[in-house]
Amino acid sequence: MYKRILIANRGEIALRIIRACREMGIETVALFSEADRGSSYLELADEAYCVGPPKSAQSYLKTDQIISAAEVGNVEAIHPGYGFLAENSHFNEICRSCNIDFIGPTPEAMEKLGDKNHARSIAREAKVPVVPGSAGLLENEDEALAIAHEIGFPVLIKATAGGGGKGMRVASNDLAFKTAFGQAKVEAEAAFGNPGMYLEKFIERPRHVEVQVLADQHGNIVHLWERDCSTQRRHQKLIEESPAPNLPEKTRLAMCDAAVRLCRKAEYTNAGTVEFIVDQENNFYFIEVNARIQVEHPVSEMVTGIDLIRAQIEIAAGEPLAVKQKNIRVQGVAMECRINAEDPERNFQPCPGRIDKIFVPGGLGVRFDSHAHQGYTVPPHYDSMIGKLIVHQPTRSAAIACMLRALNELRIEGIRTTVPFHRKVLQHAEFAEGLVDTTFVERTWLT
Repeated sequence: MYKRILIANRGEIALRIIRACREMGIETVALFSEADRGSSYLELADEAYCVGPPKSAQSYLKTDQIISAAEVGNVEAIHPGYGFLAENSHFNEICRSCNIDFIGPTPEAMEKLGDKNHARSIAREAKVPVVPGSAGLLENEDEALAIAHEIGFPVLIKATAGGGGKGMRVASNDLAFKTAFGQAKVEAEAAFGNPGMYLEKFIERPRHVEVQVLADQHGNIVHLWERDCSTQRRHQKLIEESPAPNLPEKTRLAMCDAAVRLCRKAEYTNAGTVEFIVDQENNFYFIEVNARIQVEHPVSEMVTGIDLIRAQIEIAAGEPLAVKQKNIRVQGVAMECRINAEDPERNFQPCPGRIDKIFVPGGLGVRFDSHAHQGYTVPPHYDSMIGKLIVHQPTRSAAIACMLRALNELRIEGIRTTVPFHRKVLQHAEFAEGLVDTTFVERTWLT
């Protein structure tokens, strides 16, 4: 087992990794930019090094600075968390070339699955259902339009290197397609440096359901069942839960089995998430693999009792999985609200600034994962998430009631947050009945 790990990330996930390492008896080296200097969570690490100015391109994305910190800190492995360099196969390769383990999949598996079009090909080989669409990348607009006619409108134009809704457009006719195709290519080139595009049939009002997978270096692969992430705004998740409500058991079992099959075909190791969309008839289709730990991993931890960060570290160190599939059962219902420093009344505009006061909820089955504290200044340079409120209860109705109580207890003064909006969602009849799809938030509040 490792003696010392560097955490190439910040905020909530850095604190989460520090805590897991402390319980495992592993020393940690944390990194921080000038914007995060003085953050309280850094005091929990054994060492902390500054890696540059506030902008992430000059700090948390600065590969040479991170490797230098790892060498000075004398670490054996780097945990990338999520975001930043977590799915960067080149950084992964550099770590390994410097004899530093990367806590995640191999660069090869990351490359295979990071390209969404290639991932679709692997899914087909593994007999995993994919959304009907183009067989490969599109050469030009004319070819793309011809395929759109074959598939039938509406279609979804997607960037092969995309994520977070960037490089993605829906088109319902020829004219809309020509405009959307050009816009998506330009956006993909700017965001990912890769203008490659492919097409999928647009599924009306789908659910977004994902399967958490763990795979060791000895050929063992298990799933930790599914999470429903359908409550989202413009492709950004707001609320996640496990198990997925109103999902037929047959669909659930088939989806989880498909996720394991795909990861085995891709020779995947470590923690990963296989994402699917589910149509109104409960047919499921593969969309992508997130080759890292997910923001919403706590809901899977709560219902299965498995520490995913600990599992990641053990797998990277070469240990076999400590659990068999037959022993992984879902107990109760877990739900997570992402608490963002945003103003829902102003189109979710980011609200950085100083937190004057914070009161954290508690009680049976309540967990708040956050690096924020009274006096903490939320910087404007990074993602606006400041915490995750998680509850775990015997039933879904009890989980909703507990979450509402916890949201009412949570006090964050000095900045605006998404807490009021979460309360609205939880009290809506469609959410209560488990009838949410990915268009729910836009249809209900943002049209």
